[in-house]
Amino acid sequence: MKVIQPYQPLLLRLVHGLTALFLVLAMITAYWTYDIYDGRWGQIPLPKFAEIEGIHGTFGLWTLLIFPTLVFYGFHQGKKRLIQANTFSKLTHINQKGWSYHLHRVINTLMLISLTFAVFTGKMMDEKWLPNGELDHVWYLAHLLSWVIMIFSLGYHLLISAKIGGFRFFLSMFNWFYKPQDDPKQWKNKIIHYTQNFQFSWVKHWWQKTFWLKWLELFIWIALASGWILSILKEI
Repeated sequence: MKVIQPYQPLLLRLVHGLTALFLVLAMITAYWTYDIYDGRWGQIPLPKFAEIEGIHGTFGLWTLLIFPTLVFYGFHQGKKRLIQANTFSKLTHINQKGWSYHLHRVINTLMLISLTFAVFTGKMMDEKWLPNGELDHVWYLAHLLSWVIMIFSLGYHLLISAKIGGFRFFLSMFNWFYKPQDDPKQWKNKIIHYTQNFQFSWVKHWWQKTFWLKWLELFIWIALASGWILSILKEI
């Protein structure tokens, strides 16, 4: 019997893969930074590397730069992978077929919220706080909390993904094969077509989307924009 491997859209694989790579590196260097400059809630003997905070900031910035593309994809082309109108009602039936898929949508949505919280609190921090021993700033403590939340969110994301798709699902995220409609050569024309044919009716259609998706998407875009604006104002 032939085993069919799940197919993931190429754009999803690229954006998801880059975001995951930068996020994991940011999380590792985040703990390293905490271990060197703080360590109030436990430490491990990591090398004292003063430049680690700057490296963490770089990985965090790369995550922030690619994250909006994942947000746009997730709430539009990939909206079926996020919370739906009937998600929570379906979650009450644990023994029902497809329950794991509904839980997967919740975890995917939680990942977007957690990452938004992480990058926003990161933008609110000042790079001088930790070297100066200023460890009680609200935004620093909030950023630490975001690291803990991301650990659990990422862990659950991997576990539920493995439960749904198994090893073949993970392989599909690293497969370089793509269908003709996913050809990168068509992306430029698709963007041009999208911008030239934008209609107000699409805004109306967005407004009629599932309550959760509509307001959550708006909240994330406002949070990302606010993070950039407020961080710029801090430097003025």
